[in-house]
Amino acid sequence: MVELDFSPIPVTGISIAEAAERSGVSVHTLRYYERAGLVITTIDRNHAGRRRYRQVDLDWICMCTRLRATGMPIKTIRRYAELVAAGHGNERDRLALMEEHRLEVLAKMAELQDNLALIDRKIGVYRGRLEAGDADLLWAPGA
Repeated sequence: MVELDFSPIPVTGISIAEAAERSGVSVHTLRYYERAGLVITTIDRNHAGRRRYRQVDLDWICMCTRLRATGMPIKTIRRYAELVAAGHGNERDRLALMEEHRLEVLAKMAELQDNLALIDRKIGVYRGRLEAGDADLLWAPGA
């Protein structure tokens, strides 16, 4: 896990490289998020046209990264970003989007728990057979 930098961001913002380092995502990902319409603010640029990220930008990137980590599709994150960027008046839509995604995450977690239970059973079988000294009786393809 990447250790994130939470030191204050200067008023002038930080470079894309520093934003990548602080957020734990690549420069490529930051550019992609912007191109894909996932960013809710306009990223500031300096006099040379280079991106300058503010705290609000990093906070939003963290949100997008977390949503992606839960399996939320880019299309859904984009829809959520559009709702947030539109401002007040669509909170029920945002809530519905999050509640639907929560149900999907819970279903994935239940599936992972079932898969983990299978792995735990197999570990128990292997440990038991190794302790009993008859692991060679375990099923193996072609045996």
